[in-house]
Amino acid sequence: MEAFKFFLQSLLVFHLLFLVQPAHADGVAPEEARQLRDEVRGMFYHAFDGYMEHAFPLDELRPLSCEGEDSLGGYALTLIDSLDTLALLGDQERFASSVEWIGKNLQFDINKTVSVFETTIRVLGGLLSAHLIASDYATGMRIPSYDNQLLNLTEDLARRLLPAFDTPTGIPFGSVNLMFGVDEHESKITSTAGGGTLTLEFGILSRLTNDPIFEQVTKNAVRGLWARRSKLNLVGAHINVFTGEWTQKDAGIGTSIDSFYEYLLKAYLLFGDEEYLFIFQEAYQSAMHHLFKDPWYVEVNMDSAAIVWPLFNSLQAFWPGLQVLAGDIDPAIRTHTAFFTVWKRYGFTPEGFNLATLSVQHGQKSYPLRPELIESTYWLYKATRNPRYLDVGRDMVASLQYGARCPCGYCHISDVESHQREDHMESFFLAETVKYLWLLFDLAVGPDNLVENGPYKYIFSTEGHLLPATPQISLVREHCSYLGAYCNHGDFTKESHPSDISVDPQGSKTNGSKPLGSLFQTRFPSDFSYVGSTPVSGLIKGVCPGLSHGQKYGISYLASHDPVNTDDSAKQSEMTEIQSHAVMVVSEQGTNDSLSSNIKDDNVQDLSEPASDPPQS
Repeated sequence: MEAFKFFLQSLLVFHLLFLVQPAHADGVAPEEARQLRDEVRGMFYHAFDGYMEHAFPLDELRPLSCEGEDSLGGYALTLIDSLDTLALLGDQERFASSVEWIGKNLQFDINKTVSVFETTIRVLGGLLSAHLIASDYATGMRIPSYDNQLLNLTEDLARRLLPAFDTPTGIPFGSVNLMFGVDEHESKITSTAGGGTLTLEFGILSRLTNDPIFEQVTKNAVRGLWARRSKLNLVGAHINVFTGEWTQKDAGIGTSIDSFYEYLLKAYLLFGDEEYLFIFQEAYQSAMHHLFKDPWYVEVNMDSAAIVWPLFNSLQAFWPGLQVLAGDIDPAIRTHTAFFTVWKRYGFTPEGFNLATLSVQHGQKSYPLRPELIESTYWLYKATRNPRYLDVGRDMVASLQYGARCPCGYCHISDVESHQREDHMESFFLAETVKYLWLLFDLAVGPDNLVENGPYKYIFSTEGHLLPATPQISLVREHCSYLGAYCNHGDFTKESHPSDISVDPQGSKTNGSKPLGSLFQTRFPSDFSYVGSTPVSGLIKGVCPGLSHGQKYGISYLASHDPVNTDDSAKQSEMTEIQSHAVMVVSEQGTNDSLSSNIKDDNVQDLSEPASDPPQS
């Protein structure tokens, strides 16, 4: 208890020292936003040209020594990861030549053991996104000579990854050999993110090839993880893919877990599969209840919710952006503000910042050019049009330019306190970091790009790849808008319309009353013009007294053996699912004002008395 009091006192001190400091920077004017956008474009080409000249066709660039290195599989990783950024920037010549080279030269029949997770999000995602852009006249980047070469490569690679899913739990091994399958000595331990962040890429591939196997195995992996959640609806960080036992029970929204949450919501938004929405609702509610120490997030024991690490780690920074997609804007704003104070303090975000000591966590001093905080900045600007997020973006550009720019690209920062540089540049710098910065400033200037004005709505993968909701991918599924009860029928095919809200440059509401258009009615927001700088806390509110995920889909909760609670064993044996009310999706602001009385200060915590109390841990 004393340690927890100290932790809360430390958070208060940090808040007073850093969060309440007035902003001294002048706002970013439209002309400066244009200059910043062009500067970010120059950042991309400085790194891309450096890679192509000094490292290609090796995987990644060493930007200090101007050399290359193979880091993942030896298949021109950075070029693949950069393809859709080239298309987004409108560089048709280099996009076409890159696609042509990959189609003629790339092959995966190689004796390399690769990460299933990294290969999926970087290579599968990069190839799929480029294929969908290069094969479609509507994108403006159609390549006349293109004949599905990238799609064929993607299918070949995915089939080489399939042996990883051959486990008793359905949760895949972490690594697989592209020629020989899973090695007999391969570790049976994998991360939750590694097993649960494959659905978008594999699901799209199933739709493009008309082969359901890819979507089936990745959905089974998500079910396998969620079925083994704790009684508190929390998942741990690492799990044994054979026994289903958690080998690390730290629950959080950062390292080893982060994109599990991300892909639950995005799989629903892209595919319209309500099972993912059910799981996301329950998982999100639990995360906000047990992990959210406003405005920070901590790691807790998944069974007891006891705080394990009062730690901000840099991978948590994606969360405000995810909350924008979910419509929960208010806590996203507060959390982003808190996270950015760490960036301001060091010029970058360290991999770990200890909230109890208010210092960089020992052994976690580096900043490997991560995009997560930039990603959330883009989404919050898109949601609120608050110009302070342009100020944030300007600070980030300055940090990267003066701290990380190297002769041939951009360097990792090995120590955020001394700004010592390391001779390495991850491919995601070109796939995500500069992409989100460019989108931020292009949005301020008046966007003219695939994402904002293209023929489709796009979901970003966890690697920042553009995944379009084409009719072939975003199939019409059973949908319903519900308030107070689950609707299990009806063909909800309402057409998207522009948002009824328009936002002026200062982010003030000028007309209408729908803060999110019809996000969960149509699967995609028709416009992310939210209300002002203090918008209504979005779509996820109230209680849905309808069916739980387990009741709807029959996914049993697999309770681990707990000798302490022997008196409850009979009761637990009768339950196939822990009864937890899902948070409710509300499509319009003010649809039911009486719900507001059920919303407590802790966002989605304790929304209502449950129908039956869940077993205590």
